[in-house]
Amino acid sequence: MRRYGKNPDEDDIRIRPNRKGNRPRTHTRPKHEDAVEGFVVTVDRGRITCLVDDRTVIAMKARELGRKSVVVGDQVAIVGDLTGDKDTLARIVRVEPRRSVLRRTADDDDPFERVVVANADQLAIVTALADPEPRPRMIDRCLVAAYDAGLTPLLVLTKADLAPADTLLNAYRPLGVPYIVTSREELVNGAATELVRKHLEDKVTAFVGHSGVGKTTLVNTLVPKDLWRTTGVVNAVTGRGRHTTTSALALPLTGVPGWVIDTPGVRSFGLNHVDPSRVILAFPDLEPGTEGCPRGCSHDEAECALDQWAADGHADPARLDSLRRLLATRERREGD
Repeated sequence: MRRYGKNPDEDDIRIRPNRKGNRPRTHTRPKHEDAVEGFVVTVDRGRITCLVDDRTVIAMKARELGRKSVVVGDQVAIVGDLTGDKDTLARIVRVEPRRSVLRRTADDDDPFERVVVANADQLAIVTALADPEPRPRMIDRCLVAAYDAGLTPLLVLTKADLAPADTLLNAYRPLGVPYIVTSREELVNGAATELVRKHLEDKVTAFVGHSGVGKTTLVNTLVPKDLWRTTGVVNAVTGRGRHTTTSALALPLTGVPGWVIDTPGVRSFGLNHVDPSRVILAFPDLEPGTEGCPRGCSHDEAECALDQWAADGHADPARLDSLRRLLATRERREGD
């Protein structure tokens, strides 16, 4: 066998070809100038349903996106077969920058953030006044998540024919959160639909709430009938609803421009990801008073400057109490 020394530059040396191809590797990703814009409607086991113009296109995430998630509400760039025909599959090659992200964790000790929806403008927190009983701690947690994400909260109280709303509303009036109170009769005759629709026009609104509060029933009255989702009933023994919505789904409003995003019923809304300094930004009357706070202030300690700020008349003390109640939700669970 012929052996070569340190300088084997002879012309008769054979170079074994690369069986995987001779194209050099590169870290430069394609730009996909021909990609078209799509709106993510739902995500189900790796298959992503997008709206492209007036067509529904099924797509999958391109490998080049790596671990970057694609969620309902995302604006994405798509290539491939965009006809929307049966058994066709396109590719999502880019996720456009998100203007808002609603997140939650499984619990307050879980470091893993879950993105619920992207690019929403408003968070509708749906709560029944009875059957099942309202859970104020859950409402508080959703409010904190909304403020943290920069979303406008909307409190929607259902089943007002079973219990009065005044007691619950009194706890949230200092926050100035807009609210809607509906009854079963108003859902049947359409009065509730018209009332809610006025708050949703020209917005992307995510609906959240416990199972059984009437969230999906309300959503069904707002969207085309052929897009209605299955609804369930409340368990008479446990007082809890049964999960009928298993994945988030964006649906267009009827009659006015706008979208609603129906999300699965949740039994917990962890806030491990929330930074108190972002929540305070939702309180413009209190935020300037934090300039005198010590670094890393939790806004619920002896050195907090907000007490003097409210005492000097710059803000309503009730607003400060509400802020501290919301921030304290990270230290206690919904049922406490």
